[in-house]
Amino acid sequence: MHGDDISKVAQRLLGAYASGTPTDPVIEGYPDATLTDAYRIQRKQVEQWVTDGDVVRGHKVGLASAAMQRQAGVDQPDFGHLTGSMFHLEHQTIPVGTFIQPRIEPEIAFVLGRTLRGPGVTVADAVGAVDFVLPALEIVDSRIRDWKISIVDTISDNASSGGVILGSRPAPLREVDLRLMGCTLHSNGELAATGAGGAVLGSPLSSLVWLANTVGPLGVSLEAGHVVLPGSMTRAVPMAPGDTVVAAMTGLGNVTAVLGPKEHTA
Repeated sequence: MHGDDISKVAQRLLGAYASGTPTDPVIEGYPDATLTDAYRIQRKQVEQWVTDGDVVRGHKVGLASAAMQRQAGVDQPDFGHLTGSMFHLEHQTIPVGTFIQPRIEPEIAFVLGRTLRGPGVTVADAVGAVDFVLPALEIVDSRIRDWKISIVDTISDNASSGGVILGSRPAPLREVDLRLMGCTLHSNGELAATGAGGAVLGSPLSSLVWLANTVGPLGVSLEAGHVVLPGSMTRAVPMAPGDTVVAAMTGLGNVTAVLGPKEHTA
């Protein structure tokens, strides 16, 4: 894709954020678009957000589990940026107009105490860089109409990022078994999904290593103090106005997200 095309698609996606109206799949207009093109489109949007006053607060790995890859029809992970405006307090109502077609998924959030710079990051490096972990819920959203996404579409759309809700019970990494950690996801009191940490590339730590070594050659570091979401332990569950979703994780406790009611017009 030429530079003008990159900018044009980035502006189209930014327009979908602003209007709340999804747009056509990127791949339909640009069937030869590459993953490199998609990450350039993503970066253009991040640069605009920062120019407008937002701040990058971390990164996410998307499509890290087999369940999520099957659900999205792709065969590899991707990554996106987390900005300050995406973070919401648990138990506090999130305005429904924040999202277009939201889904929600449980994740283990890494909070880094040291910067990780790839390539060449090992699991040992990753363990040493993690300050603590938290239970988290990620609201994924798509600016692409009807979630009709290819890997190019989701990368272009900042890995379908939407919102992040962090739990309030931090735990040192040594106190939890990330691979064997079980998780239940309840929506409005009903069991919606179950999973385990091992669903995320064998271990969420492997996902953290993959991310550091993938963004490193692009000149991006995972900074101290940033949050990294390594991927969902379950399939993503649709979230509707008024829903309350609770994720419970063995050894980490619970985290709750509340989406506001549907707005009524006079």
